[in-house]
Amino acid sequence: MDITSLINTKVICLDLKATSKDGILKEMVQILDDAGKLSDKKQFLLDVWAREDIGNTGFEDGIAIPHAKSSAVSTPSVAVGISRNGIDYGAEDGEQSDIFFMLASPDGDDTHHIEVLAQISSRLIEDGFTNKLKAVATPEEALALFTDNIQLESEYSSSPAPTPKIEKSEFKRNLGRTKEHLLFGTSHMIPFIVAGGVLLSLSVMISGHGAVPTEGVLADIAQMGIAGLTLFTAVLGGYIAYSIADKPGLAPGMIGSWIAVQQYNTGFLGAIVVGFFAGFVVLNLKKIKLPDSMTSLGSIFIYPLVGTFITCAAVMWLIGAPIANAMTSMNEWLASMAGSGKVLLGAILGGMTAFDMGGPINKVATLFAQTQVNTQPWLMGGVGIAICTPPLGMALATLLSPKKFKREEREAGKAAGIMGMIGITEGAIPFAAADPARVIPAIVAGGIVGNITGFLFNVLNHAPWGGWIVLPVVDGKFGYVVGTLMGALTTAVIVILLKKTAIEDDESDVKNTVFESIKNEGEADILAITACPSGVAHTFLAAKSLEKAAHRLGLKIKVETQGADGINNRITPLDVKNAKLVIFAHDVAIKEPQRFAGMRTIDIGTKEAMHNGELLLKANMTSTNRLFRKSTV
Repeated sequence: MDITSLINTKVICLDLKATSKDGILKEMVQILDDAGKLSDKKQFLLDVWAREDIGNTGFEDGIAIPHAKSSAVSTPSVAVGISRNGIDYGAEDGEQSDIFFMLASPDGDDTHHIEVLAQISSRLIEDGFTNKLKAVATPEEALALFTDNIQLESEYSSSPAPTPKIEKSEFKRNLGRTKEHLLFGTSHMIPFIVAGGVLLSLSVMISGHGAVPTEGVLADIAQMGIAGLTLFTAVLGGYIAYSIADKPGLAPGMIGSWIAVQQYNTGFLGAIVVGFFAGFVVLNLKKIKLPDSMTSLGSIFIYPLVGTFITCAAVMWLIGAPIANAMTSMNEWLASMAGSGKVLLGAILGGMTAFDMGGPINKVATLFAQTQVNTQPWLMGGVGIAICTPPLGMALATLLSPKKFKREEREAGKAAGIMGMIGITEGAIPFAAADPARVIPAIVAGGIVGNITGFLFNVLNHAPWGGWIVLPVVDGKFGYVVGTLMGALTTAVIVILLKKTAIEDDESDVKNTVFESIKNEGEADILAITACPSGVAHTFLAAKSLEKAAHRLGLKIKVETQGADGINNRITPLDVKNAKLVIFAHDVAIKEPQRFAGMRTIDIGTKEAMHNGELLLKANMTSTNRLFRKSTV
């Protein structure tokens, strides 16, 4: 959402009359109401004050940004006001406040709220902007300051000319949010299918009968596995809904998905559809204004109860049967794939699995195979090979042609080999980050060759994972090993042919430096949160890249990782108070983004943080010298 689409002359007042904080808030709410932006100005004022009770929105340089997400907002808007004499707003620097932005956002749309706050902060820190704003004589002149194209000098381009900021279309923003919701669900689902699939497969393998054991300890282990494979669809749907509507969406998403899968056999496709349906149902329920006496019951009683009923009713009476029919048709099509059909499908899945090494495209392909490991284990037979060929191929390349790689890359090759054996595609990321134009085509080719080979050898992988770690539960071990070797060799040969002989740089004193995030409270200039679908490699590689970039630029950074082991190095209110910038480097929805309301925010994917961390920080240093404080150590 571009801030310039939210401001017009009707919501700009260049001479506020109020002399107190309460008066200013009332006057600006009245401006929004007069412009037709509110459905209930009394309720919106209460919501603004509720936000102020959490933390004062007065900042340095006389700027205040009162804001609220409220069901009383009919049209998103930003009111702009100037007090010629200034008022005591309670700002953190103790100075008078004279420039006010009141942000009115519809309830439930966290992304819109944060985007607009970030854009306001970005504009305010431009040199001379506040003085220009206070000097205008008419609302039209003030509006012109906001409607001018924002131009920043970019160091990403070889040209020194400024480039305009490009806003994403509404469609692209919605598509990005949808992807984040889906990946949030899959990130919570993966542990269930891994644990369940491996336990079930081990019980069958040890029994030696090719069937689920019915008695003894092996039967108990099999039941553990079946439980995981039964629950994962409910977890998938539940956490998609959670991502959309927060905790009130969890019960409707889980219960609705359970009914869809257990009663209508919709499989994972049904869980995805129901998860999104439940999330949007609850999100819209939360927009309905409740009486004051019932507000506290909304999240824990009313929204889960009503949302569950509506979701389950829709599954039972409307969408359950059509989704089940679609799932049946897809399974029949997969079962019919043979010969040339398997070659085409193997090429698609193998290329997708290898392409972004654990990123969103990889997750689509692996999820497609993992969720059908019980009914179509040949899919994992090929995909399991494609998962491990990128890191194994790069490890093999460093052994066959060490002169093509720098010292640190040869060391990374050893780690990549281990990661490949245990099915972690991300082991190839350091090589792709350093030389994407040569490495990515090579690993894609290797993934395609490996996947097709597994399909043609009719390999059956009963575990929803890759690498040689799953060999005990693979039928057709010879084909699996051959596919892995052929895929890895393909990658190694191509990358060796494409790469030039490496030239070692003289940075031996830096190579062994450990770049660490700030641990103490309130010391960081920059805050960052990293999160990826699996919560493993991309999360921590993005964090390390940002830490390294900040170290080289002499900046203090604190990085919070939201990974598979939970939230580490949590950012505190004191950190938020003292820092000037927060970077969201994520491929899934991050947790608790409301902590950073009012801060300048950069929203990127983990890959951009990994590949361009230093350039990203330099570009933002260029936009304003006041944003950062250099480290003195």
